[in-house]
Amino acid sequence: MHRLFWKIFVSFWAALVLFAGATILTASHYLERARAEQGAASPRERLVRHAAEAQHIADQYGAAGLREWLRELDRREPIPFLLIDRAGTDLLGRTVSPAMLARLARDAERPRHMHGGPRLRAEIRLPDGSEYLLIPDFQGVTLGRVLDRPRVIALPLIVAAVVSGIVCFLLASYLTAPLGRLRRATEAYAAGDLSTRVAPTLGTRKDEVAELARSFDHMAQRLQELMTGQRQLLSDVSHELRSPLARLQVALGLARQRAEGRAGAELDRIEREVERLNDLIGQLLSLARLESGVTEPAQEVVDLAELLSRVAADADFEARARNRHVEVVKTMPATVHGDARLLQSALENIVRNAAHYTAEGTSVTLTLEADPQQLRIMVQDHGPGVPEEMLTRLFEPFVRVGDARDRASGGYGLGLAIAQKAIRLHGGDVSALNARGGGLLVSVRLPVEPRIAG
Repeated sequence: MHRLFWKIFVSFWAALVLFAGATILTASHYLERARAEQGAASPRERLVRHAAEAQHIADQYGAAGLREWLRELDRREPIPFLLIDRAGTDLLGRTVSPAMLARLARDAERPRHMHGGPRLRAEIRLPDGSEYLLIPDFQGVTLGRVLDRPRVIALPLIVAAVVSGIVCFLLASYLTAPLGRLRRATEAYAAGDLSTRVAPTLGTRKDEVAELARSFDHMAQRLQELMTGQRQLLSDVSHELRSPLARLQVALGLARQRAEGRAGAELDRIEREVERLNDLIGQLLSLARLESGVTEPAQEVVDLAELLSRVAADADFEARARNRHVEVVKTMPATVHGDARLLQSALENIVRNAAHYTAEGTSVTLTLEADPQQLRIMVQDHGPGVPEEMLTRLFEPFVRVGDARDRASGGYGLGLAIAQKAIRLHGGDVSALNARGGGLLVSVRLPVEPRIAG
């Protein structure tokens, strides 16, 4: 239990211990070295030794050699040694503190036998007669300078930082990689693909993340079984209803013959209900085929503008009987790859639904537009619209909106669901919103066919 917790804890703890241990060992090494150097010689003895070296270099190589020797000394010593001429300028151009300059000026005014106490300085003479003073600058010692001498101190610290960084990077990758797989799996689930599984991609991992992945897979498996069972049940029931429905139609025909004109109204009502039931079963079968993936869109070039005009003409012919109209107000030449039959069925469901609910004496308007990414077909009616909270559920099977779009209208709540499934099979999508001037605006988006004229 809590295996992931212990992995995080131990990894961070090990990285911190590694870095702290390297720092302590490095500091101890330097302090021991510095202590050994300090114990081997007093400050004055070190100054005398450095002065002897400087004078030797000056005699042999002059100012240039003295300058190079001073640079090397500055790299080794944590305490900077200044080589100052009579003008108060360091040979390497380093800053000389005002306090040191003032002290040098006071010492220069006094006779040599009157100085107050021992002075940590040494005179260096060059062959050309110029003189310098070699002086340790204790005030110039800083933490950065100490840590930088010797330079070997920085190397273990850098190595420790790099190693701890690698450990933390591997830990972060170890933690986030399966979470990324889980995220992609949930996106696939949201898109309707419940076949994605995460646990097999994690190998032999046995921590909380692996348990979460297995729970996700179990959830997806259960949802897939439920949805498959629901679709299969819908398909089976629809098929089973076809047989008694066919027998009912035969019996209705026989009843009309035997009735000899009697009970005509009742038989007409039975016939209308049989036709509605037959239409419902047909829509259920269409929806089941689309949801099961059995129906694959044919890959043919479809003239979308011509298809939209044909759908509008058929819907307008039906709508005129109820004093309504359907018209295409804007179009452009455009083609898509897909199944013309499925696309026509989807557009017919949307347009006929709009024609049914638009107000009497108004028109349903259709527009076809395109941009570099997609084609858009917009269908707008002038009906009562849809409550905002129902817009996202409008394309679900058997969903009815309420007063204006209810069971009394004669619909089953399947037409828009079938249209959405067909459009999505073509890589597109469909949505609805309430238009500003009233009515419902349904927008169909399809991927752009590479060759679009216009």
